[in-house]
Amino acid sequence: MGKPEIVKIIKKVLPAVVSITISKYLTVFEKASNLSPVGVEEFSMIPKGKKKIKIGGGSGFIIDKSGIILTNRHVIDDPKADYLVILSNGEKYKAEILAKDPINDIAVIKIEAKNLLTIKLGDSSKLELGEIAVAIGNTLGTFNNTVSVGSISGLSRQISATNNINHKIERLRGLIQTDAAINPGNSGGPLINYEGKVIGINAAMVFGAENVGFALPINTAKKGLEELKKFGKIRHPFLGIRYIIIGEEMKKKYHLPSSNGVLIVTESSSKQEAIVPKSPAKKAGLKEGDIITEAGNKKISEENTLEDILQTFKIGEEISLKIIRGKKTISSKIKIGHR
Repeated sequence: MGKPEIVKIIKKVLPAVVSITISKYLTVFEKASNLSPVGVEEFSMIPKGKKKIKIGGGSGFIIDKSGIILTNRHVIDDPKADYLVILSNGEKYKAEILAKDPINDIAVIKIEAKNLLTIKLGDSSKLELGEIAVAIGNTLGTFNNTVSVGSISGLSRQISATNNINHKIERLRGLIQTDAAINPGNSGGPLINYEGKVIGINAAMVFGAENVGFALPINTAKKGLEELKKFGKIRHPFLGIRYIIIGEEMKKKYHLPSSNGVLIVTESSSKQEAIVPKSPAKKAGLKEGDIITEAGNKKISEENTLEDILQTFKIGEEISLKIIRGKKTISSKIKIGHR
């Protein structure tokens, strides 16, 4: 009896999965002892210079034989750290950061190597619950090429995750939920389907829960790769407003005329303007205090945010906005810019 098909697929894609080690120069200390005036030996720690120390690890996967690699932004987000890519055969290369997605947890890096084995990208828009999902990565930053097999257990999930580098809380949207084990160090590795194609980038796990992991849909990364190829950077739709999302609770608390949409406003402690100067919003005549309830004929809600809606349109495209200004409801046209 031959090997199961999934085993053959895993064997084929493993050479395209890489480990990423994160190192940084940190101050090291040594223990020093001396006698106190009363003859008691005391100890203190004194600095002994700086040493390059491994502080973490992640994963990635090769998408172009010239050395182009996809990973998570949070894996390579420390500007003071050095990143080393380790291939499945043990070869090591210094990573060059090509692009970091300012919205999604995606990054593109490159190594100086040629004729590398690659992994094909699938179509995450066609996923269905129950499909086979295989997560591969550098588990715990130590066990490279760790494979876990599960299934797609949820689609279009939203979570808030803490970035381990800057400890900021980031909201991740449209995620694939899987019961294939995703552990620290798996971040940036591929989530593949039964065809051996990447359907997601492993991004997060839920501490205290079993078999609950999340991956970024690969179609989001494909869109970023197109932007990088055309414009040399990953661009995102931009209106140029600072706002807060309105829900039922906020409507009651501040006596707002709508329970959905966004209220254009700047924080009282911030010196930044609610409408960014020279932005599409400024040109369209938007004002602080406006409530935008619809964009592109799509209703804005806590589940379908303004950011989510803008991602469905192209930069440079003109869309309609429905706005509540005072006691009036007005319509406006705005041309989507980019950040």
